[in-house]
Amino acid sequence: MGRVDNARIRRTAIRNAQFVSFVDASGCFSARRADRYDRRIRRQKIVKGLVKLAAAGGLGWVALESARAIAMF
Repeated sequence: MGRVDNARIRRTAIRNAQFVSFVDASGCFSARRADRYDRRIRRQKIVKGLVKLAAAGGLGWVALESARAIAMF
């Protein structure tokens, strides 16, 4: 498919303002959806934190077991 070069498209403040007013008037993006988006972002942060915590715990466990195995021999 390739890259799309949008450099030749001229954008004016009036066109952008008209688009924003159209989106606002159509009710396409409601506050409810914004809340869902924020919740999704918050959940993703929590999941990432839990994954990092689990990975750190797993690495710590491997290091501890390796130290015990080395101490036996």
